[in-house]
Amino acid sequence: MFKRVLTIAGSDSGGGAGIQADLKTFCAFGVYGMTAITAVTAQNTQGVLSMEGMKPVLVYDQIKAVVSDIGVDAAKTGMLLTADIIEEVARAIEEFSIPNVVVDPVMVSKSGNVLLQPGAIDRMKEKIFPQAWIITPNLDEASILSGIPVTTPEAMKQSARILFRMGSKYVLIKGGHLSDQCMVDILYDGTKAIEFPVKRIPTKNTHGTGCTYSAALAALLALGYDIFKAIPVVRRYMDMVITHSLPLGKGFGPTNHLSPIFLKCGLDPQSGGWNW
Repeated sequence: MFKRVLTIAGSDSGGGAGIQADLKTFCAFGVYGMTAITAVTAQNTQGVLSMEGMKPVLVYDQIKAVVSDIGVDAAKTGMLLTADIIEEVARAIEEFSIPNVVVDPVMVSKSGNVLLQPGAIDRMKEKIFPQAWIITPNLDEASILSGIPVTTPEAMKQSARILFRMGSKYVLIKGGHLSDQCMVDILYDGTKAIEFPVKRIPTKNTHGTGCTYSAALAALLALGYDIFKAIPVVRRYMDMVITHSLPLGKGFGPTNHLSPIFLKCGLDPQSGGWNW
């Protein structure tokens, strides 16, 4: 049966992050994507002009509508914005026993806009993390969540141990902002920390990489991948979509979510198009 993956996240009008990035990623992995929109942003490659959160009960109802009819094999959360929305998302995850929940604790956009209200951070720790299969913070998010500065692989491991105690089954801290000499992602399972090397790709066009990473991981979990086998596949995918990222807009351009499909079809990933 076609696998079904739900993204619970905000909308990015520029198409590079949020639910738009998630749906493109789901397509690339051959899973059926569904959405519960938490917020709408007026956004482009340069920043967020404005945003508005959805009514929390409407977020809950979107999840209920999808789960009760179509079903969900995995889900990911992205921008949750407020404590009240987090409450409803947590209620839905528990009530409908949603499996394979990947939590991307989105707090700040690439351009520096705050995407999670300060009072919502503790609510996320209390309500969402204990229901997560895995959480996937970047270095800045790991620093805020764990309360320690995270700038080295050793600090990543220490932070992962702190975050693990908040209840998720796994913690993955992404190290793409480390120096070139020590770039790694670190997965912690409660016992050991496993390092996955990260390749530095020289481009500024990385808008939406966090969303894309967590969406790819959710897709692979839905497809039945073991977490230890899924992460190297995600890393290969990320290397490809960043290598062929798109120089669109005047700021941080988007990754090229469908580049693997273009390449398999013998097409230039940066030209796109399809000869029907």
